[in-house]
Amino acid sequence: MIDRTEQAVLHALQQGIPLVEDPYGEMAKTIGIERDKLLSCIQSLLDRGIIRRFAARINQRELGIQVNAMVAWKVPPERVEEIGRIMATHPEVTHCYERAIVPQRWEYNLYIVLHGYDPNTVEQYIDELASATGISEKVVLFSTEEYKRAPAGRVGEVIDS
Repeated sequence: MIDRTEQAVLHALQQGIPLVEDPYGEMAKTIGIERDKLLSCIQSLLDRGIIRRFAARINQRELGIQVNAMVAWKVPPERVEEIGRIMATHPEVTHCYERAIVPQRWEYNLYIVLHGYDPNTVEQYIDELASATGISEKVVLFSTEEYKRAPAGRVGEVIDS
């Protein structure tokens, strides 16, 4: 259970940390609490697992990273963990997870999401992963348009692609 102060702190964190000399002081002032109270509240939320991680969110399009692909791989069940660990170490892979197959309908069980500057480069990354793992059966789904990009807990926003 969280109290009103913790709710206010969570809301402020979801809005983003201000790029000022004392961002926590600025956030505390906005919430109406002391800076030390804000910091202890954040630490408590982390300790209790309410906040799982604290990270920067990069706008990849501003960096020129325009191409995203999800790749579904058909991996023998006994090799999923091994192959997943190999794929997860590739620098351009941002997500790597296993999903259940649907026999005779969808046999792909390992999924990755990766990013690059152009389609050819992304295809090269996929080829490198296939070569490194010996897995060749896959389906590649390139993103064509981005409709929403927001961290959990925020009201949706539409992003121009």
